[in-house]
Amino acid sequence: MLSLLLLVAAQTPPWTESWRLYKYEQPIGQETAAFKPHPLFLTQIQTDFAFTDRSSPVKLTASITTVRGAVTELTVKGQTARPTTINREIHVHGNEATWAEKGIEQKIAVPAKYAVSSGYAPIAGQEAMLQYWNSIGRPSSLANLPSGQIHVEVRGTDSVKVAGKSVNLTRYGVDGVMWGRETLWTDPHGRLVAGVMCDAEFDHFEALAPGYEPLLGIFVRRAAEDAMARLAQLSRRLSPKVPKAIAFVGGRLIDGRGGKPIEDSTVVVRGGQILAAGPRISVTIPPDTEKVDIRGKSILPGLWDMHAHYAQVEWGPVYLASGVTTVRDCGNEFDFVVPVRDAIDRGAGLGPRLLLAGLVDGTSPMSLGVVRVDNMEQVRAAVAKYKAAGFRQMKIYSSVKPEMVRAVAEVAHRAGMTVTGHIPEGMTLQEGVESGMDQVNHFQYVVSAIAGNGGSLKPLDPNSPRTGEVIQFLRSHRTVMDDTMVLFSLFIHAPVKSPSEVEPGVDKVAPELKTAMRSMVSPGAPPFGKLMDSWLAVLGKMHRAGIPIVAGTDQAIPGHSLHGELELYVRAGFTPLEAIQAATSVPAKVMGLDRQVGTVTAAKRADLLVVDGDPSKRISDTRKVWLVLANGRPYRPKPLWQAVGFTP
Repeated sequence: MLSLLLLVAAQTPPWTESWRLYKYEQPIGQETAAFKPHPLFLTQIQTDFAFTDRSSPVKLTASITTVRGAVTELTVKGQTARPTTINREIHVHGNEATWAEKGIEQKIAVPAKYAVSSGYAPIAGQEAMLQYWNSIGRPSSLANLPSGQIHVEVRGTDSVKVAGKSVNLTRYGVDGVMWGRETLWTDPHGRLVAGVMCDAEFDHFEALAPGYEPLLGIFVRRAAEDAMARLAQLSRRLSPKVPKAIAFVGGRLIDGRGGKPIEDSTVVVRGGQILAAGPRISVTIPPDTEKVDIRGKSILPGLWDMHAHYAQVEWGPVYLASGVTTVRDCGNEFDFVVPVRDAIDRGAGLGPRLLLAGLVDGTSPMSLGVVRVDNMEQVRAAVAKYKAAGFRQMKIYSSVKPEMVRAVAEVAHRAGMTVTGHIPEGMTLQEGVESGMDQVNHFQYVVSAIAGNGGSLKPLDPNSPRTGEVIQFLRSHRTVMDDTMVLFSLFIHAPVKSPSEVEPGVDKVAPELKTAMRSMVSPGAPPFGKLMDSWLAVLGKMHRAGIPIVAGTDQAIPGHSLHGELELYVRAGFTPLEAIQAATSVPAKVMGLDRQVGTVTAAKRADLLVVDGDPSKRISDTRKVWLVLANGRPYRPKPLWQAVGFTP
């Protein structure tokens, strides 16, 4: 028998597999894996994974040994993304494994069915995991060494054309490798030929085998549709019955218009619309209405996050659990975000209402995405494509040439769209706004306009003449500021002992996110408290000058950071009611939807939030979500959090 095994191994030649790597559907690199079979069902895999993301090289090497498909040794060194490194070794010996990473070593018990994962990369590791799972009878889960569980589900079969021939691919949904579901496809030989996933920066990432590259958009759309179909099932389970009419009685009404809260109020909702809202004594409750007692609680408009990148469908439950019912996506994959938005709009998914800004960039080593606007023909084509798909805005990214910014703005404005985005390289804040940008993402551009690039880490003087000039410029141009201050606060803060002192939600995220999220907030950070205080002082002056400020997070700590943004606004001098308006009525007006949503008034869309406590006095009470209504459909936050692996 041994001689037969040796003969089989000797007759199986080594082979190579490769995958083209993409970010936001833009080709950025490649992985090449060399497979070498040995006797006794042992295979060694050597893989090189490398890409360049916005001029930053990311390289990773891995060595994998499998026996009968099970990984017995894994060594991974290098980077998994621009800001993250990995140096991990795992050696499995029977029912025990030795795990070592960044100088820390420990022993791990090994169950009968397990996988060894280093995250989304290398792709060869994902292929090995799928092949092993299939070979042992497709169990409901695999223990993921060093920790966690991987769940694999066969979701169906997709037939595609490759080099003119039909190929039937098996589609899998995989949870537990990274946060959120991956969609992977294998060919009839079990080779992984396509993957739609997220990388270690939680951005869209894809991998395709040779010959499958022209099908990238098809795979991305199929992954989005499949994931939303799964969430639709979850939505029906979490909100199985929608009453014809609901009356919320006895709570404090904070209607989003900035006036004094109404104590002992009644809000009546039917069919996704607010029928009435006001003092209980003046509101008539129709017959056959379900009454919900919310005494001691506050009811207010559903919140908006005006700076999101909806990288995966799991953001839907996260946003709703946080009380966010509307999200502006500031740049995404067209093939992903359009079917996700459409599924939510027709009630076939689970998530907040999505408003889309179409990402465009210029050609450079720093480019992001695939839509270029280097000339007028490309500008007209990009605006037309996004407009036809129902996008409300254009999003300028950092490599758009200065002369093309004006062109994008002029064409977009003629199409009835507004323009938001970064101030591109080579332009000042004033030049971007004067070229037609209606809105600006990120406070860093205000900092540069006041202090210059060289002074960005020095506290600003909120009372300096230059600060006054910049504020007056933005005010005179009615520029909307999407400051994403909460993202900066994770890096620029006073020294703390624990990341939770900066953002308490960091300890509640899913296990797959915890290490990365906690690493964003450094307990040993330099004494940047005065810097952040100065930024907030300037933001407060901008608000008092009448510049529209809209609350956005650029993701940061999923779900929790929007509340952190509002808390920063109060530190900046907003009243709690004004901070609430920055996440309700102000963005609704900015996006031209104030007649439909943004306040708790009759005939508005029933996007509502019920919280314990009184956020008109303590803005942090917005974190205490008790119930959220998205277009009239009620959800409790606890099962939403749990559905995506978070701690309520």
